[in-house]
Amino acid sequence: MKVLSVNVGGPREVEWRGERVRTSIWKAPVTGRVAVRRTNLAGDAQSDLRVHGGAEKAVYVYPHEHYAFWQAELPDATLGFGEFGENLTSLGLLEADVSIGDRLRIGSAELAVTQPRVPCFKLGLRFGRPDMVKRFLAAGRSGFYLAVLREGELGAGDAIERIPVATPSLTVAEVAGLYAGRGASRERLRFASELAGLPAGWRDGFREALARSARA
Repeated sequence: MKVLSVNVGGPREVEWRGERVRTSIWKAPVTGRVAVRRTNLAGDAQSDLRVHGGAEKAVYVYPHEHYAFWQAELPDATLGFGEFGENLTSLGLLEADVSIGDRLRIGSAELAVTQPRVPCFKLGLRFGRPDMVKRFLAAGRSGFYLAVLREGELGAGDAIERIPVATPSLTVAEVAGLYAGRGASRERLRFASELAGLPAGWRDGFREALARSARA
């Protein structure tokens, strides 16, 4: 397991459906060692901190294994590292391989897996496709966010060491599936609603889904 590319980018304004939109979804590979801070990588920034970034979404990882799928889905697209807005393009670490709360050691930094990605409309903006968010969610290839437990530095080529969470958890793939309504039994929804490693917003959402299922 390793990092293939480290990608960062700052805000820019682009036109989308006749309006000017501020976004930081464009990320580009950088060379050398990159500092890992509590809320982002050095040289990276988020445009709307209400829904992007912060301690629980400090670093976004996207598996390079998914690129072949998307190239087949989007044959006219040129897919380079960072194309999905990810900070780290990884190899050998899929959503089904990591659980909420797992720790990852990369370079001198230590990070924790917090949640799958649920994209906003800006993913469609990035690809020039209004249907991209829907396609992304249906594909079940979410990538995942990391919180920074110990600041440090990392770079392309670094190994990724996974330290499994010590308590029962759910994989990123399982959490994303529950969000999409796949395998959403009451037992699994209850477990997810009490999973300490998940951010509060996710747990609240699963509690609401559990309440809806009780009324059905």
